[in-house]
Amino acid sequence: MKRLPPILVLLLVLAACSAPQATAGTIQVAIQAGDEMIDLSVPSGSTVQDAITLAGLSISSLDRIDPPTYTILTEGTRIEINQITERFEIEEMTIPFESQTIRNEALPEGESRLLQPGSNGLQEITYRIVEEGGVEISRTPVKTVVIQSPVPEIIMIGAQTAYAAIPIEGMLAYASSGNAWLIQGNTSNRRPVTVSGDLDGRILEISPDGEWLLYTRALEDDAINSLWIISLTDSDPEPIPTGAENIVLFADWQPTDPASYIAYSTSEPSPSPPGWQANNDLVLIRLYSDGRVSLPALILEANAGGLYGWWGTQYAWGWDGPYLAYARADGIGLVNIESRSASHLVDLTPFQTLSDWAWVTGISWGHDNRTLYFSEHGEPVGLESADSSPAFHLSAVRVGEDVIYSLAELTGMFAYPVVSPISEQANGELLSRIAYLQALSPLESDDSTYRLTVMDRDGSNRQALFPPEGEPGLQPQSISWSPDGELIALNYRGDLWIIDVASGQGQRLTGDAQLQNIDWLP
Repeated sequence: MKRLPPILVLLLVLAACSAPQATAGTIQVAIQAGDEMIDLSVPSGSTVQDAITLAGLSISSLDRIDPPTYTILTEGTRIEINQITERFEIEEMTIPFESQTIRNEALPEGESRLLQPGSNGLQEITYRIVEEGGVEISRTPVKTVVIQSPVPEIIMIGAQTAYAAIPIEGMLAYASSGNAWLIQGNTSNRRPVTVSGDLDGRILEISPDGEWLLYTRALEDDAINSLWIISLTDSDPEPIPTGAENIVLFADWQPTDPASYIAYSTSEPSPSPPGWQANNDLVLIRLYSDGRVSLPALILEANAGGLYGWWGTQYAWGWDGPYLAYARADGIGLVNIESRSASHLVDLTPFQTLSDWAWVTGISWGHDNRTLYFSEHGEPVGLESADSSPAFHLSAVRVGEDVIYSLAELTGMFAYPVVSPISEQANGELLSRIAYLQALSPLESDDSTYRLTVMDRDGSNRQALFPPEGEPGLQPQSISWSPDGELIALNYRGDLWIIDVASGQGQRLTGDAQLQNIDWLP
């Protein structure tokens, strides 16, 4: 028989003498699940999650477990499971209507009329309700749906002023407190054209035939405003949307009778000042006799608009024909509607405002359809740079000529010249004049107030009209001539005034200091 090596025999003896190996032990834990208590034996080294699984319990991601499921259990550990549930509940809630008031100077002071009764709206609110152990611990709205929008109550309040009635020619429209008004015959004969209360006053233009009013309404969504038309002759007109939005600087009728075409320029809303980014485009639409509006025709595509083009390009129709003048921060030029092209006429030195606005000159056509009146940025008066010069002059240029004619020096940057309608004098002479604003502080005209001034087309016979010496000046604005060239309508301290050109005497027509815009049918 073969004998084992001594070392192997020794190892076998030692192995026979060693203690037997013990198996893994168990520990006792308890699980409190709501009102139920479960005692459980689990292997040593188990986690809370292991114990819950061995107990045959199911948990959701919302349940609160103490200690956490990854915790290693020890003898006597007590696990608490607090069941969290969620549910959704829909409630209907009433949306109370708002009350709006419109001041109507056609009603005596103290009188009121209900224009539109109000009605409440209805909305559904979905709540997420979280409960722990059957007790509600949170209620959070997660969705709101408006089933029916509220209709505001509109009350017209009398604000009739005691100003004497003055006869006027033509149609005088003005926007005040978010609504458009029309005066005809005399200044006491006025009526509301719109009652929506949302006009922003950027655009207010009567059509050349006196049939329509073009205006802009503020919007509550991401757009700035929208462009609308309403009849001035229908007894109960319905506003007509043009479909155009974000009209900041320009929209106007082509000066033909009957009115048919409207040109406008658009912008894009911007969260930073001034609140828009101009497209510097030009769009044409047609209004048909039945009130339909054509699809827009693009005359000028969106473009940079020169230096400071983000502020935007201003336009002005000629007295007739297919031309508009344009004004930018760096110059003026012409737009030909038929050829859909633009040509530059005069370079202007842009004014460095060092702020969130840009200077753009006002422009006005002469009746010859060749002369343009505008403000020219002058040469420095001291050691400042050319783009910081405080000097601005009223000038004119004729289309096709390179000569700029200086008419009035140091008028200020906001002169906004406007040529009057042609009037026949007693001697048979046909006369038109230029009204403009003269800065009271010409070398600080960006902050200055102004005085209404008129002069002949060549700059002679200059006459300061309004306000009188010693009275507060006018804020920068574009004025409106009466059709006969004898009166001028303007905004003075928030109210509508008309000024007699011959005497300079002014008459206030409104008293609520809420004037937004003016247009007098030329």
